[in-house]
Amino acid sequence: MASRTLPDDRGRFGDFGGRFVPETLMTALGELERAFAEAQADASFREELDGLLHNYAGRPTPLYFAENLSRKLSGAGADEPPSLRIYLKREDLAHTGAHKINNALGQGLLARRLGKRRIIAETGAGQHGVATATVCAMLGLECIVYMGAVDVQRQALNVFRMKLLGAEVRVVESGSRTLKDAINEAIRDWVTNVTTTHYLLGSAVGPHPYPLMVREFQSVIGSEAREQLLAAEGRLPDYALACVGGGSNAIGLFHPFYDDESVRFIGVEAAGEGLSTGRRAASLSAGRPGVLHGAYSYLLQDEAGQVEETHSISAGLDYPGVGPELSFYKESGRAQFAAVTDDEALDGFRLLSETEGIIPALEPAHALAYLAKLAPDIAKDSLVLVCLSGRGDKDMETVAQALGVDLV
Repeated sequence: MASRTLPDDRGRFGDFGGRFVPETLMTALGELERAFAEAQADASFREELDGLLHNYAGRPTPLYFAENLSRKLSGAGADEPPSLRIYLKREDLAHTGAHKINNALGQGLLARRLGKRRIIAETGAGQHGVATATVCAMLGLECIVYMGAVDVQRQALNVFRMKLLGAEVRVVESGSRTLKDAINEAIRDWVTNVTTTHYLLGSAVGPHPYPLMVREFQSVIGSEAREQLLAAEGRLPDYALACVGGGSNAIGLFHPFYDDESVRFIGVEAAGEGLSTGRRAASLSAGRPGVLHGAYSYLLQDEAGQVEETHSISAGLDYPGVGPELSFYKESGRAQFAAVTDDEALDGFRLLSETEGIIPALEPAHALAYLAKLAPDIAKDSLVLVCLSGRGDKDMETVAQALGVDLV
């Protein structure tokens, strides 16, 4: 049986997870599982990773007390202390501009340990693609990134960054031409080139051991935040909020607080144009369990079990599934999940920009938007921790278009 924080011998968190992949990948997954376990037990691996996280990625990232935002959402006057205190875990300040570098560094070192010099990856918002291309450039590895044609258009800046870093960007024209289809193509590539290639999967999804592995590499977020908040406030947060697409930043924030039952986890998904419209990407809020990309988890599917197309203004949340561990959190009641619309996410985007002078990515803007709705019901003197998973540079054109602003 699985413990509360480790999958069982089938790679499952409760009912969720496992390995539903072609037989050709089973050997590679077994090899990866063993290599990851050995690396975790190897002090030299950990020392090298910690050194790169500090000296290359810029960790620890700051924990910032958002006083203006706290005062605004508390309804406090200029001379009044806010009735809730909001802290932002500033993953936007990590090298490459998002939390994705944490996992890319870990898996990059693991691939080198396995002797695999060809790296493939998928990307939606482009941040994982940029992080992977960055790490490959630094480690001297070949890098191929699959990206849906729709995302290539709305994340052109990150496409240029990947190419500048030496990566080959392969545009995916099939299906909805977004993140789901990029993953499909990356898996096809891996099946064909499994002996020479490591698939550097960017979120806590996919077959075991990927959800566990990505969680472990991203748990640096919550571990740092826990220590920083105890130093700043002398206690743990009452709420921890993060946006949820596949779920890597959310599980990275939540996991180190798992046994702290006083900390309430809230994951915020993309409702797109509304949960009832069919144009949304909220698997935990509007989906049901099934198999997607090698794991049993919550996903958006029709009555025949076919995966539905999704929509979100945020390319990083535009995915029809979610990681198995967050599905376990939902079923067990350890976390609650909500969804906000594109318009609400834009409000969250502007809210942080105008109150704190911090322009967030559209992904964490969803969490900020939900916090604004939740704030009136939060008890006085509560501490709120929000994962600011990325910065908004990549989203300028998308936001300008949505707001009817001409950038030229």
